[in-house]
Amino acid sequence: MLRVLLVDDHRIVLEGLRALVSEHSDLEVVGVACDGATAIELTRQLRPDVVVMDITMPGMNGIEATRRIVAEFPRTRVLILSMESERRFVLEVLKTGAHGYLLKDCSQDELVSAIRHVAGGEPYLGPRITEMIIRAYMERIPDDSFLTHTLLSLREREVLQLIAAGKSTKEIAFAFGVSLKTIETQRHSIMKKLNLYSVAELTKYAIREGLTPLR
Repeated sequence: MLRVLLVDDHRIVLEGLRALVSEHSDLEVVGVACDGATAIELTRQLRPDVVVMDITMPGMNGIEATRRIVAEFPRTRVLILSMESERRFVLEVLKTGAHGYLLKDCSQDELVSAIRHVAGGEPYLGPRITEMIIRAYMERIPDDSFLTHTLLSLREREVLQLIAAGKSTKEIAFAFGVSLKTIETQRHSIMKKLNLYSVAELTKYAIREGLTPLR
């Protein structure tokens, strides 16, 4: 039996959630709270497995309450259930250590599934929240991280693969049927484009970019 504490400042929402959760034999609603401070106190008294937490509430909001519950009660999992879909809210909540985030337009089945997931130690993010997190992460990656690989020509990538494989300039020149000077020029070009100036750095880059098997 999973013990669940429901936190929302709207009574009608609390009653609806209580009825929904209570339909499932493995879930038990042990308490309800209408603000963050009460949620913390009830968590201290009841030690629920999962706290289903709203964000926008009078007094102490759900973000601060989540931060304190996570810090004080590491065995209690916090699942955010909120109307707030703005990135700033989502990222701020996840920084507190919340174990899941769902929007209130989710289905009943998804909410129950999320409660079970976080109770089992697995994080749970609704589809729209997952998409938002991925987008936020991608926007933080510098553009040149996508362009670096495409800066190299096909032949330069082939030369880089052989350098990373430990081949000498003479061996690479023989493999392509060109002069040593040609390979040295290509190696210099590769280093300049990637801003890497040692064989060790080139090798690490090649492995990271999947140009050669891990060794």
